[in-house]
Amino acid sequence: MKFSDKPLSQTVTQLCLAKGIDHIVISPGSRNAPLTIGFTEHPGFTCYSIVDERCAAFVALGMAQQLKRPVAVVCTSGSALLNYYPAVAEAFYSDIPLVVLSADRPSALLEIGDGQTIRQKDVFANHILYSANCEEGAAHQIANETLINVALNTAIELQGPVHINVPFSEPLYHTVDDLVVRPQHVPARKHHVPVTEDLSLFLKHWNKAERKMILLGAMPPHSIDSKWFDALVNDPGVVVFTEATSNAHHPAFFPSIDQLIAPLDAEGFDALRPQVLLTFGGMIVSKKVKAFLRNFKPEFHWHVDTKRAYDTYFKLDHHFKTTANSFLQTFLPRAQSVKSTYQSHWDIIQQQRRTKHTEYVASVPFSDFKVFSIVFRRLPKGIHLQLSNSATIRYAQLFDIHPSIEVFCNRGTSGIDGSTSTAIGAAITSGIPTVYITGDLSFFYDSNALWNQYIPKDFKIIVVNNGGGGIFRILPGAKEAENFGTFFETKHTLTAKPLCELFGFEYTAVRDTAALEGALGSFFTASEGPILLEIFTPSEVNDTVLLDYFKYIK
Repeated sequence: MKFSDKPLSQTVTQLCLAKGIDHIVISPGSRNAPLTIGFTEHPGFTCYSIVDERCAAFVALGMAQQLKRPVAVVCTSGSALLNYYPAVAEAFYSDIPLVVLSADRPSALLEIGDGQTIRQKDVFANHILYSANCEEGAAHQIANETLINVALNTAIELQGPVHINVPFSEPLYHTVDDLVVRPQHVPARKHHVPVTEDLSLFLKHWNKAERKMILLGAMPPHSIDSKWFDALVNDPGVVVFTEATSNAHHPAFFPSIDQLIAPLDAEGFDALRPQVLLTFGGMIVSKKVKAFLRNFKPEFHWHVDTKRAYDTYFKLDHHFKTTANSFLQTFLPRAQSVKSTYQSHWDIIQQQRRTKHTEYVASVPFSDFKVFSIVFRRLPKGIHLQLSNSATIRYAQLFDIHPSIEVFCNRGTSGIDGSTSTAIGAAITSGIPTVYITGDLSFFYDSNALWNQYIPKDFKIIVVNNGGGGIFRILPGAKEAENFGTFFETKHTLTAKPLCELFGFEYTAVRDTAALEGALGSFFTASEGPILLEIFTPSEVNDTVLLDYFKYIK
């Protein structure tokens, strides 16, 4: 085994190894050669070579999303590091442990006109949990060990991104046969976050409320023990709203929030207004539920999360800094039910909406809406489902997804920039057959995601190609804007076929309902390599079909 002769490289790699950070995504470069040598020469690391740094960071993010432990990305100096920023921001808001390792020049060689140098120190300051700025030289060894220990432990303990900037002087490629430093490993702490508040006042409000709403945002699967779901829905005064990314299921829950509330008038909204709103999880997709709760505010809003609580509805009263299970285990045994028709009333309305939904699906022409209804109905059980942002995640809110399917989407920043890369990273580490559904703009924007040799053969992509950013057509007044097609919808005639030929994907295209149903018959079966299905839909009807849906189910 060979090691880089740089003590700082050895410190980084040995501490990563000690802390179980063994998946390393590396982009090519010279200044990061000591790190590349250190990781690739050691059998304890699984290394991936991905050229495009933006894709590399999102691939690592997808890996960490599934592993639930840090994955490191390694880049050279200069603008390479800046390409990590979209993934760093997503990791920050989605609580995903990402370790950024950037090589740099020693401080004496910065800001003197050398190429491939920028001000790398604290470059992610606004969206990072910890920045470690190391210094080269024996005099800094102990300080560097401390910085790196703190950074890596922060990623592990707080589940988020950290940045370690490591300068290396030339020569960069020299190796030694044994370690010249053996850094001290300070283990990460295992956090137990009990409920510390006196719950008496909160229980008083809860126990007398006839209308209590639980709203679940984005959460990894199995975040909440199912026994607490039973306890919640046994209270007739409780309704539980979920989203596709909540990964929480119960027959008495209310999924497809927009389907339920979009047709409501002011009287209906007032009847739905909760006295107590209790929220768990991350970002909420539904704009309609946000507007509802902002305009018809609850008397109390409490959020449960170990790290942060957003005042999304401008009525946040308390943040319980604990896990959902810890909170419910402490709170629910002391909670009492009151006589209420809240849950039963809205269950009746939900059933009515679902009946109208089924009628509408059967009647609509070939369109985005029709396509998503077919695709979600045909998804195999037990798969891992990755969704891109914009139209895809919003359509997913309207259709049933089987409880055995795990659903993920980059909702931290809600960007389209790395959805495909994230899906591929997740597919590499999940060990579960993965289906990725995306729109055309998101897919083409991140097409370099396909430029790697690690894509599992059972990875499948569905691209719904409506020739542009069709989601903008439903926004009030958008179509009337000057140059709408060029600068908002960004119409195009691209197809995924050349990319599939370039990157070795099997390719199928369909343009009508019959062809789609036929293609899906074999699409989900075992294959010798990754497959892409491109579904072309008519952009001129998609917005009308979607808007008419909400009128019809009313």
